[in-house]
Amino acid sequence: MLKRYAGNPILKPKRENAWESYMVHNSAVLYEDGKFHIVYRTQGLKTGTSRFGYASSEDGFRIDERLEEPIFMPDPLNDLERTVEDPRLVRVGDTVYLSYTAVGNVPRAGWGCIQIAMTSIKVDDFLAHRWNWGKRTYPFPGVDNKHICLFPEKIGGTWVMYHRFPPHIWVAYSADLVHWRDSNIVMSPREGWEYLKVGGGAPPIKLKEGWLVIYHGVDEHVHYRLGVALMDRKDPEKVLMRGRTPLLEPKERYELQGAVPNVVFTCGAVVLDDMLYLYYAGADTVVCVATAEVTEILAFLEEECNI
Repeated sequence: MLKRYAGNPILKPKRENAWESYMVHNSAVLYEDGKFHIVYRTQGLKTGTSRFGYASSEDGFRIDERLEEPIFMPDPLNDLERTVEDPRLVRVGDTVYLSYTAVGNVPRAGWGCIQIAMTSIKVDDFLAHRWNWGKRTYPFPGVDNKHICLFPEKIGGTWVMYHRFPPHIWVAYSADLVHWRDSNIVMSPREGWEYLKVGGGAPPIKLKEGWLVIYHGVDEHVHYRLGVALMDRKDPEKVLMRGRTPLLEPKERYELQGAVPNVVFTCGAVVLDDMLYLYYAGADTVVCVATAEVTEILAFLEEECNI
């Protein structure tokens, strides 16, 4: 059902740029001012520091602009943030919120720490490439957590996010986007292709039928695939429909071979004129795009009875 762009991958490592010479992958996307704005994770070495780069496209496929320097880097004064991973973007009013994973070391303890993080930037600054990022916050400080997916609007007067404590996708709520509470399990592994764990993918997309949620699943061989579910518009814990087979799985050479073989992974998708543009990583090495009509995605889903 998903149609891969014939020109995939749309972004590859740039050998001449040390900060993105080995891997360019997991990318966020935001459609603003007639362009697809792509913020992607980069590495110069497989075990090196991750940073975020920027590219844009007017048609969603061909890259028109790609910056030569990273736009977001780890905080050098924060031991808990030695590298940054997996950006996701949502716009709320005049502000763009960037959520990501911060990886670092617990001070004086000698062990690693993986936690979810957030910051923001004004839309005008984002579009003008003035990277005036705001204060960085950590919704669950020091807690091993990943894959934060912020809803782009309040539900019932409250901010909502999905996040992941393995092997489940969880929900949490906030009044101020800083302090989070009432975390509950939303979705658990069900099928063989998501046997090991499930986790967030693209931030939820609002449709008249509900919230479209594209997530990732990992099987017993640690192969990554993408699944899709439809959540209730008023209750982010209520699964209306959920596909039993993957929406996308590794098939092409650039998905099967690379820094981490047998992986497709998304951090961003856009719906424009009833067309879903899904941006995903192939084998943690390149950035790709695939499309489908929203009506096709909804037809793919089946009613969910038991989670």
